[in-house]
Amino acid sequence: MKACFEASKIWMQLPAPKRGEIVRQIGDALRAKLEYLGRLLSLEMGKILPEGIGEVQEVIDMCDFAVGLSRQLNGSVIPSERPNHMMLEMWNPLGVVGVITAFNFPCAVLGWNACIALVCGNCVVWKGAPTTPLITIAMTKLVGEVLEKNNLPAAIFTSFCGGAEIGQAIAKDTRIPLVSFTGSSKVGLSVQQTVSQRFGKCLLELSGNNALIVMDDADIKLAVRSVLFAAVGTAGQRCTTCRRLLVHEKVYDSVVDQLLEAYKQVKIGDPLEKGTLLGPLHTRASRENFENGIKVIKSQGGKILTGGSVIESEGNFVQPTIVEISPSADVVKEELFGPVLYVLKFKTFEEAVEINNSVPQGLSSSVFTRSPEVIFKWIGPKGSDCGIVNVNIPTNGAEIGGAFGGEKGTGGGREAGSDSWKQYMRRSTCTINYGSELPLAQGINFG
Repeated sequence: MKACFEASKIWMQLPAPKRGEIVRQIGDALRAKLEYLGRLLSLEMGKILPEGIGEVQEVIDMCDFAVGLSRQLNGSVIPSERPNHMMLEMWNPLGVVGVITAFNFPCAVLGWNACIALVCGNCVVWKGAPTTPLITIAMTKLVGEVLEKNNLPAAIFTSFCGGAEIGQAIAKDTRIPLVSFTGSSKVGLSVQQTVSQRFGKCLLELSGNNALIVMDDADIKLAVRSVLFAAVGTAGQRCTTCRRLLVHEKVYDSVVDQLLEAYKQVKIGDPLEKGTLLGPLHTRASRENFENGIKVIKSQGGKILTGGSVIESEGNFVQPTIVEISPSADVVKEELFGPVLYVLKFKTFEEAVEINNSVPQGLSSSVFTRSPEVIFKWIGPKGSDCGIVNVNIPTNGAEIGGAFGGEKGTGGGREAGSDSWKQYMRRSTCTINYGSELPLAQGINFG
């Protein structure tokens, strides 16, 4: 941490386009190892190989995005009401940014944060998940090699492998003005409280409880394919996983029947094998949480339409599960991190929006419809209260060009694209007097 803090004094003085050139080289280094890193990620995390490779590709894409951004960290010129005065907005680096990532996206979330933080002039302190140390070490070695090749301290990008004690140390460290945390709402709140006590800033990406609404005029086949992709992918361990499927009563039976048929075709197995769609849950604890969650669902009146059991094997495999349940059940308000989909029936669009917004989390949401009226109500002030509001696409699969994040219990943070870069810099309003008068001091004789 001391080495990283000292390195920040060097890094922040490099011109932003020069920093962008270093990030471009990091992207090239990752490209050269794309297949290897993707396999390593799949092996360690458990997601299927196309997802593992796709996640590493997302970091490469973030590098490309950040290179362009390095020439666009623009401030503003603001008209002054005083004669012979000019007001400017200046953006300067924070110094060191702490990034704490979760097991489900062990390097993509790093990319969303680190690529932007680096071109903004910050050093990065990264704590990867304790269960994914190999991808943490591999990424750090590759980035360090690029830095050293350019005669820069490798400590500009520093990582730690460890448990909660490392995260707590990052949260308490006054040398880290901004801490980006990805994880549960419970732990995120604790991190925020610790960082706030020292007047630091937090960027939080926390729990999601994402709903997909199917209206009676929707393209049913498109909706069913999207739900399958959003609910089963990464074994339901994405923050943007579709957890609640809200279906209009007129098409409810048709949607559920087609979805059950699609679930029968899901291939479960080794995530490194071609054709596998559903790999294992990440840990034994994840499997136990699934089992306990199913018990709670049944106790609250949930009807298992398919799945609902673990698969006896050496791995942490479970069946993809669909549950018919009341939207008022307490368990529906919680995030069960696994391939469990709640199916809920509604009568009107307004009722669907109310159900969508009724949970403590507010990450992603989507509606399937052909109606312009519904679309614009959905994305408007009385529509979805989430940070990601989609139409006719799944709840997952966010593009890097947009700001990623959610509202309410999801934490309010924004990462990746749009103007998310502003969170990684400090803004100064600068007033410059280029005349010989001080308007506020007129009439005062200073001798």
